[in-house]
Amino acid sequence: MNATTTAGTALTAAGGMDENPLDLLPEALLAASAVLGLLLGSWLPRHRQWPVAALGAAACAAGIAAAVHRAAVADGPEPAFDGAFAVDAVTSTVRVVILAGTLVVLVLGRAAFRADARESEFFVLVQLTALGALMLAGAQDLLLLAAAYLLASVPAYTLAGFRKDAPGTEAALKYFVTGALLGAVLLAGITLLFAAGGASAYPRLGDELPGAPAGLVTAGTVGVLAGLLFKAGGVPGHFWVPDAVQGSSPAAAALLTTLPKAGALAALYRLAAVPLAGTRAPWDELIAVLAAASMTLGNLAAFFQTDVRRMLAYSTVSQVGYLLLPVAVATRSGAAQPALLYYLAAYALTNLGAFAVVCALPHARAPADYRGLLRARPALAVSFAVCLLGLLGTPPTAVFLGKLEVFTAAVDGGYAWLAVVAAANTVASLFYYLRWIHPAVSAGPRPHPVVRPAARTAYAAAAASVVLGVTAGPVLALLDGPLTR
Repeated sequence: MNATTTAGTALTAAGGMDENPLDLLPEALLAASAVLGLLLGSWLPRHRQWPVAALGAAACAAGIAAAVHRAAVADGPEPAFDGAFAVDAVTSTVRVVILAGTLVVLVLGRAAFRADARESEFFVLVQLTALGALMLAGAQDLLLLAAAYLLASVPAYTLAGFRKDAPGTEAALKYFVTGALLGAVLLAGITLLFAAGGASAYPRLGDELPGAPAGLVTAGTVGVLAGLLFKAGGVPGHFWVPDAVQGSSPAAAALLTTLPKAGALAALYRLAAVPLAGTRAPWDELIAVLAAASMTLGNLAAFFQTDVRRMLAYSTVSQVGYLLLPVAVATRSGAAQPALLYYLAAYALTNLGAFAVVCALPHARAPADYRGLLRARPALAVSFAVCLLGLLGTPPTAVFLGKLEVFTAAVDGGYAWLAVVAAANTVASLFYYLRWIHPAVSAGPRPHPVVRPAARTAYAAAAASVVLGVTAGPVLALLDGPLTR
């Protein structure tokens, strides 16, 4: 009895007995749903796989409720599982964004893959990808960051080539090769940071890295940034984005351009604000340059696209540039965190709405295919215009307020030049968004029949984007709060 008590005390002191599994309740619900959905799909008839989607939707709804409740009752940020996972305002917000986005993708996937022989597998892969993105957002240890990167990547590779056709195979191959390369770079960067700081936990690294050799810290930081920018779809890890989005199904493309991005940008912000905060490595200047490169390259490339998916793919590259602004000033401006989180929510909602329109019109690829949409499907045309103008940053949509917040944070953090570059890119992006809106509101032949569930999703997303923009003040007040350290 005495030996048992002594062993239990030792385990508790080591952090092995005093952890609360409820700290990871949203993630646990999603993981359980994915496993149960895989088993359930093995027994259900191939023409009746909807219970797997329903199970995933229920897990997402329960996870959102758990995340909101935890944020409402928590006294402050808390480390979980011996400090490897952080539960704070960043984690709570990204949980809601990713789980709500997963719910949307499940609806779009159900409309696209109804009665498909591998319908249940699609739903399971979506949930596993979302789970990896959730773990990225809360990771506060380099080893957990590496594991979350793999979990967010491997199911996504499969989703890119899920249709098993030539474009999908090419999309999956390019996505996988780029991910494998930059994943190895990420692991190399993690190794260098571990060597420099003698630990993998962020709080310990925050204490040790300021005194470590600057060259070693800089090299490790570059490696980790390269891997996370691949997941976010920003320069220099953006090469996979246009081909993967164009070649995959619209529902999978909606996921690839939204959910991993949210997790990766939250991980970048946490990395900048905690372990890199006091180092001599010029990580903030590097992120600022990459932000300018992402928004400029994405906007310039989007000008010349004649495929709606490829246009939205380059649009998402440009959006990463805006989202990197608050990351660059993570330690310089108190407005950085709420600006990033609000913009993430606004972007996810608006981007998913744009892809919902693409899912609703599966045969419309070129601008001419959208001609006459306003006359034939006025609600869908308005939703399409609202989402594209929302991505541009037109009031009163949520992205407009998000851009104002990130511009303000950049100026407050001493990067006024970056805010000017971002404003110029916003004006430039007007032309290619209008290039797609104009045919939709012009007279023309009746477009192809719509997929109704996807169309209803587009209506809801467009309306929610406006509502979030109107209620920006109260929402922003909820997004501030200290990080777990």
